[in-house]
Amino acid sequence: MFDCRDPDQRSAGLDEAVHALGRGALVVLPTDTVYGIGADAFDARAVAALLAAKGRGRQMPPPVLVASPGTLDGLATEVPAVVRDLVDAFWPGPLTVVCLAQPSLAWDLGDTDGTVALRMPDDPTALALLRRTGPLAVTSANLTGRPAARTVAEAEAYFGDAVAVYLDAGRAGGGTASTIVDATGERLVVLREGALSRAQLAAVAPELAEPAAGEPGADEPVTDGAAGAGPP
Repeated sequence: MFDCRDPDQRSAGLDEAVHALGRGALVVLPTDTVYGIGADAFDARAVAALLAAKGRGRQMPPPVLVASPGTLDGLATEVPAVVRDLVDAFWPGPLTVVCLAQPSLAWDLGDTDGTVALRMPDDPTALALLRRTGPLAVTSANLTGRPAARTVAEAEAYFGDAVAVYLDAGRAGGGTASTIVDATGERLVVLREGALSRAQLAAVAPELAEPAAGEPGADEPVTDGAAGAGPP
């Protein structure tokens, strides 16, 4: 465990986290919402270990955290202009967008149905790690069905030695998970209203002002969504 509020420990912790992820191990890292547990997105065995640690099956694949908006086109395809507007407005920040995945990517995140959930977190430690590792499969640091960890101690209580490195940046930002927007259909759908409200989204994407047919209302958030169940 490394206290990332101390510059020396932060540097050492980032080094250890990079090495751990490179050998297929798991890392707990802070985000601007809640703590996340992550693995190399391009290491299928590491992603499988991540799902196992969470007590989750392949039908609930993890989202992917990225270090910059420019990564969007490398991982997703047919990205609607309105999604780019949302990304411009809310990345880095608590917005997860579910897009069609680039078909050429050599990864296995689980049963994604050809989609990928992407987010750029607004946390300096997370971004420093992502700039060194590239995209990471990261889901909220908790066992399935339990509250997301807001401190590294809570995350350690869940995972113990199953995680190689814990990066401690104090109490996690807002404590509310990211808002998830699905951009794979004919119109945008809010799969989960989290740290960003529908009103905030609608200021950029007016079509989100009202729920689509069959979509949960703003007062009925869901906890799990396609291709990104449980993103931080």
